[in-house]
Amino acid sequence: MENKYERIKRVTSNQFKRLIGVKQATFENMKAELEVAYTAKQTRRGRHSKLSVAEMLLMALEYWRQYITFAELALNYGVAESTAHDIVVWVENVLIKSGEFALSGKKILLDDNELEVILVDVTESPVERPKKNSEDGIQAKRNDTQ
Repeated sequence: MENKYERIKRVTSNQFKRLIGVKQATFENMKAELEVAYTAKQTRRGRHSKLSVAEMLLMALEYWRQYITFAELALNYGVAESTAHDIVVWVENVLIKSGEFALSGKKILLDDNELEVILVDVTESPVERPKKNSEDGIQAKRNDTQ
């Protein structure tokens, strides 16, 4: 049976970006970083993962993009729920530690002069409801008919 990564590799670059959320070049850079970390991790441990590094990265990106549950991820990739969680946390930690894939900080966004601000009024307004046990309520009407 063909795994998810093998199917994803065959799509066009535009479809890849739409499906995965990152460009193919970025994905390959992430995969290379994870492969280095995985080989370093496996020199200290004996058992290898059931999933390839590419599938681990796909799992993490799917979790971050769609925010599906670990139970769904586990079912999709054929691993235990706790394993899915451990993989996502490991991928996140490796990518953060590399520093290559960090998002722009808050200061950079605030320094951007072309940033457009939109304000939305979300004040609460009271909902008109009949008071409990009042003459206008349903209970009072039922009692009058009996």
